[in-house]
Amino acid sequence: QVRLVESGGGLVQAGGSLRLSCAASGRAFSGYAMGWFRQTPGKEREFVGGISRTGGSTDYADSVKGRFTISRDNAKNAVYLQMNNLEPADTAVYICAARRLGVVTTARWDYWGQGTQVTVSS
Repeated sequence: QVRLVESGGGLVQAGGSLRLSCAASGRAFSGYAMGWFRQTPGKEREFVGGISRTGGSTDYADSVKGRFTISRDNAKNAVYLQMNNLEPADTAVYICAARRLGVVTTARWDYWGQGTQVTVSS
């Protein structure tokens, strides 16, 4: 069992930055690929990005490439999402996820957090 708790969301103006954190507890954090998704009312959960178990590889949705960066610290059982040059379209609940078998862009992940709200004003 892995428990994920996100933090760092908030209200920011367009063009601004936020850094989200996801703290993991439970078994062997380094044994899981980690990902970030986002969701808005009435829409399906959308893949934002993912990072491999060691942090050696990352993958991003086209909509955030060049603006968002995922990193992890296995010693602290944490994964981060640095979001720069934010746009109103980035407004969503951001949700952390863990998966044993590597990063996938679908919602087929093993564990999910509750999410943190990010609101970008124009």
